[in-house]
Amino acid sequence: MLTLQHHDDRQLRLAADTEHDTREFGERLAAVLAPGAIVALVGDLGAGKTLLVKAIAAALGVPSDEVNSPTFTLIQEYDGRIPLRHCDTYRLRDPSEFLDLGLDELFARDGIALVEWADRVRDFLPRDVLTIQIEITSPEARLFAVTASGPASQQMLVRLTQNLPREATPHASRD
Repeated sequence: MLTLQHHDDRQLRLAADTEHDTREFGERLAAVLAPGAIVALVGDLGAGKTLLVKAIAAALGVPSDEVNSPTFTLIQEYDGRIPLRHCDTYRLRDPSEFLDLGLDELFARDGIALVEWADRVRDFLPRDVLTIQIEITSPEARLFAVTASGPASQQMLVRLTQNLPREATPHASRD
């Protein structure tokens, strides 16, 4: 089950008990992402960044077998309901190499950009991003800290909080 642990104007923390819950979080996130959205994904190896990307992509109409970690090509583009650009900066030798990837295309206003290992290139990201820090809490469970850094990402955060299942909200009854 998805469990909302905290939320305010700039951040929400959400616990996911299983991979299924992580996929559900990705689907709910995809429902609030709009063209021009930039999502920075941060977490250790195996935290579930690519699983989350797959769930977002599937919710946007991209077949899940088309989505993989773009470790060697660095950027993958998928045609879904909204164009989805997926970047993995893990293999960059130097953060400045990020500038050579074609950031105008990656951050084009017609699509959504998902950047894995975003903490490695934080200085090169636009100011207004939705950052998702993923913490491993057990083999399948994850804690997601979703932080907004500007007006567009703040609107997405508000919509995401509203789009959570009723049982995830702290005011729901637990019958």
